Amino acid sequence: MKKTFPFHVTGNDDQRVIEAIKNDVRKYVKRERRKTLPEGVDFWDFNCKVGRDEETPANKLLPEVSGAIDEAAKAGSTAVYIEILATPGHRIPRTTAVATAVAPADTGAVEPSP
Repeated sequence: MKKTFPFHVTGNDDQRVIEAIKNDVRKYVKRERRKTLPEGVDFWDFNCKVGRDEETPANKLLPEVSGAIDEAAKAGSTAVYIEILATPGHRIPRTTAVATAVAPADTGAVEPSP
């Protein structure tokens, strides 16, 4: 999705317009996640950019997009440019840590003898 959303729509409250923009973003992400994954792909990853116009978008993580929309509205911008592209993602396996025996720290306490 590459789209410029206006913040001011005649006949609608500005706050409702902002919520409608966020709803469109959520719907797009849900729709993209439902698509079948290509062979060898673990999940859909999203490359997101948000800015006041197409020339100056900033890279954002998907959870940060909603906050970036709010920031653009509070800054007095008339519109917000949102670019969200779905890309194949690959999980990185966790490395198993080798368990090593660690000696207890010396606290200076004396243990009673039996």
